[in-house]
Amino acid sequence: MWCTLYMFQICFVLLSLLAVLLLVSNIHLVEVRGIMKHINHRRGLEPEWTNMYGDTTRLLSPVSRKHFCDYQHQTLSQSEQEEQKSLLKALEWPAPPHGKVIFLRSTDAAHSHFVILQSQSRFKVGDAMEVLVRMRDFEGNPKQYGGDYLQARIHTPLLKAGAVGKVLDHKNGFYSVFFTLLWPGSVTVSLTLVHPSEAIQVLQHLREQKSDRVYFKSLFRSGNTSETKMCNVCLPAKAPVCNFTDLKTGEPWFCYKPDKLHCTNRVNHAKGGYLKNLLTFHENMFFQSGVNIKVPILASGPDTVTVHPWKVKDKPLLRSSKFLPAGYYYRDQWMSGRSIVWQFDKPSDITDCLQGKVVHLFGDSTIRQWFEYLTEFVPELKPFDLGSPKNVGPFLSVDVDHNIMLKFRCHGPPIRFSTVSSNELRYIANELDGIVGGQNTVIAITIWSHFSTFPVEVYIRRLRNIRAAVQRLLERSPNTAIIIRSANVQELGPEVSLFNSDWFSLQLDTVMRSMFAGLHIQIVDAWEMSLAHYLPHALHPDRVIVKNQIDEFLSFVCPN
Repeated sequence: MWCTLYMFQICFVLLSLLAVLLLVSNIHLVEVRGIMKHINHRRGLEPEWTNMYGDTTRLLSPVSRKHFCDYQHQTLSQSEQEEQKSLLKALEWPAPPHGKVIFLRSTDAAHSHFVILQSQSRFKVGDAMEVLVRMRDFEGNPKQYGGDYLQARIHTPLLKAGAVGKVLDHKNGFYSVFFTLLWPGSVTVSLTLVHPSEAIQVLQHLREQKSDRVYFKSLFRSGNTSETKMCNVCLPAKAPVCNFTDLKTGEPWFCYKPDKLHCTNRVNHAKGGYLKNLLTFHENMFFQSGVNIKVPILASGPDTVTVHPWKVKDKPLLRSSKFLPAGYYYRDQWMSGRSIVWQFDKPSDITDCLQGKVVHLFGDSTIRQWFEYLTEFVPELKPFDLGSPKNVGPFLSVDVDHNIMLKFRCHGPPIRFSTVSSNELRYIANELDGIVGGQNTVIAITIWSHFSTFPVEVYIRRLRNIRAAVQRLLERSPNTAIIIRSANVQELGPEVSLFNSDWFSLQLDTVMRSMFAGLHIQIVDAWEMSLAHYLPHALHPDRVIVKNQIDEFLSFVCPN
């Protein structure tokens, strides 16, 4: 009997615990439903609560979603939908017709070759030249499909001259490359296989399915309590998140909620790191330095032609060319095909151009190079210590005597800089809305590299917001000078290719040029300026290239 009573007591205790757990679970479910009920279709325009300082945020619980990806659920107008569809269509890239291909059947630059079709012709400056490329695999078999990413340029080392070519994919293993011959002398053709089509297929998969392969983090702190949590545009649904979506632009950003602190306790933003082991053994074969990443394709005959000067009686054939580059180098100076580029060789040249002006530089580290160049080259531009972290900003330089103010500010997340204060995370569109503008205001923008790991829709949204702000600024102040610096090519290895491949940059650059076409802005073509130069490719181009970028930038600001 004593045993029976003891067992009854144990059963009673267990039933009581089960009842408590059920009650807690129901309360939690009610709370979750209450929170999710207030989530609108834009996922970030209705704050759940506001603290005493006016900071707005919301705790969301993605209980039934694989990822919390706001960009997938944005509401677009009819025109925005059509534009996005058109942009994505323009970015489509030929893929291998039979799915995955074994390594030996992939494109091999060593077995491939090119031929100059008119190598025996008497070329003159202004003539068009065509090159035919035949791609083969590692077994020497001709490729039957396209999709390889090639870069092409012509150059004359003795003259420090260079220009890029246009590649046309015939989608059958043949490629045509078109050049316009822009200077006299001995001109050499150089072709590079950046990635085989089989590698591009892998990069496309990474961009769409592994957008978190660069991860970010934020520190949350209150008193002596601090926590670090992962952040991103998309987060796996394994815990509640803090919603830091910008209320004005709708730009999404999320961090996992701290265990003990509030979302408003966020202190900073920083790059967390890079995911490893992204590829299978088979996929890794397509990303090998010296084998199929930025390797040269050689000519099967002459790779050099002689270009003769044209005389007054001759008529340059520029109009008949199938491709006119944005410009070319000659004696290490960039000759623009669109306008005159003045040479700002002395600090006083720059001072005379910028006198009385405020110059705003927005973007990533590649436009920070402009700030660094101008501040170092012009002694009168004195850096003003804002206590900003090195390489992060914001930065400010002032020339009091000539009334010049030069500013740099990085764009909002995703940004892979080292630690940035949360208070300094600003979106370019919002910053532009705070600028009055006018003939003494100069604005330069670049935004590309930090978006290479995300689906293109994320980048399109960001540019759409920036473009709208540019249009508003030009409506109220039409004389404002606005210049956009394009993307540039860079050195690639197996790991860098997975995060910052030139192919990713090319796609983003194509989107940027399309979305800003027709606006009263200018573009400094850093892409061609880095690809046409003889120096090795680098994410941060050498000083001589930056100098040429600055010359064109200032020529837009001071055309006379």
